Amino acid sequence: METATLQAEPYLVPITPATPTPLPEIVAALRTITPLIGLSDEEYTWLATHGSERISDYDAMVFREGEPTSHLVFILRGEIHVRRRHSGPMALFIGRAGQMTGKLPFSRMKTYGGDGYTIGPTWVLDIHESLFPEMLEAIPSMAQRCVSVLLDRVREVTRMEQQAEKLSALGKLAGNLSHELNNPASAAQRSAASLFGELRKYGDQKYLLGSLCLTPEQSKIYKDWVIRTRASMAAYSSETVAPQNPLAFSDREEQLTKWLIDHNVTEPWTIAPSLSETRITLEHLDDLARHAPPELVPITIGTFATSLRVERMTEAIVDSTVRIFDLISAIKDYSYMDQAPIQDIDLAQSLETTLAMFSSRLQGITVERDFDPELPPISAYGSELSQVWTVLIENAIEAIRSSGVSGVLRLRTCLTGTMASIEVWNNGPEIDRAIQSRIFEPFFTTKAPGHGLGLGLDTAQRIVSRHSGFLTVESNPGATCFQVRLPLDQAQAY
Repeated sequence: METATLQAEPYLVPITPATPTPLPEIVAALRTITPLIGLSDEEYTWLATHGSERISDYDAMVFREGEPTSHLVFILRGEIHVRRRHSGPMALFIGRAGQMTGKLPFSRMKTYGGDGYTIGPTWVLDIHESLFPEMLEAIPSMAQRCVSVLLDRVREVTRMEQQAEKLSALGKLAGNLSHELNNPASAAQRSAASLFGELRKYGDQKYLLGSLCLTPEQSKIYKDWVIRTRASMAAYSSETVAPQNPLAFSDREEQLTKWLIDHNVTEPWTIAPSLSETRITLEHLDDLARHAPPELVPITIGTFATSLRVERMTEAIVDSTVRIFDLISAIKDYSYMDQAPIQDIDLAQSLETTLAMFSSRLQGITVERDFDPELPPISAYGSELSQVWTVLIENAIEAIRSSGVSGVLRLRTCLTGTMASIEVWNNGPEIDRAIQSRIFEPFFTTKAPGHGLGLGLDTAQRIVSRHSGFLTVESNPGATCFQVRLPLDQAQAY
């Protein structure tokens, strides 16, 4: 049996045992390696005699990320955990006893993809790559066995990377959704909290109004004024009465405060701000002063102002809860929850639903829509198409943000022959022509480490291909357009 020292393999901290393990024990351990099941005694013996034994009784580093790899490894006992330094969500791969790993014949693996650590007592057997030709000649079935392991490893790593990409997308979606839900939820909470105090104050105002023991004529004056004022306020536009300009708004509040002081209204500084936010005018207040007795004006104005504040708070709660309901509906539409896998999809509505998920990230970006109203629905996997729109829209947003110019995102749908055409256009920088042919490759990304796995466009292309469609890109300075073409006829797609 071959032996090796720590100096010969400086990357491998576990060392060769001082006393070599008896050959029958190594053969017995090799029989536990699943991919080797079915080898003859002579073939097991060949591996045992040509392998380099390494053991570790503690947690130790086996190899470093980026270092050259040159060994086929049989894990006879223990576990090896591989931690990646710059891989985003995917940071752990586990090699367990009974597995064949490392560099295999026919593998294009050049370096280790992460830092490897032993977990507890570990025992491995290495076959150096220089022995691969001799191994394949001595054990012909190793070629098929190694290829099978390679295929399984590619599928598993791809699955893990795709899962990490989905988790990353889900995290972004959750972040967008929580941000969108936070605004209306906070507004509803503030309004509800303030509403308790306003209702109590409104009750006190009503009590004061009742304590005046108004005559039927005085009550009618107040009621008629309220009816006239509300009708007149409803007919006004908010821009002409409650200007958005801060200075004009301050002037309006100052005029109302002066009028309240002149008519002996108590605490005018609390009433004027609430009146200035409404469409009430000085003419409305003068109308009350002309018809009502002077002692009635302060209490009626206070009661009316309090009622307006209560109504505005109630409206805020209603608007906020409606917004929350709309967001929940949008996320259900986005995920096509509680719906059949394949259904008729309104492409314009599908794009709008996806846009709703990005509304918090669209600040400062002009969204232009050009949807063909005559485009019929298509039969498709709704939730998968949502993934495609998410990838394309997110890439467009990131491109616009990186350009530093005034952003424009344009969505367009139209009918092209027997296919539906969907375009996602942005005015960000041009995609480098040297990499345009590679952007759909799996794991290809221009983002910084940890910010993307390079599976977004690959996933989008596979989904579009599953629908018998095409995904293409055309990029020029200030104009990048991703175009998706999907067949209308269900029979052509499935």
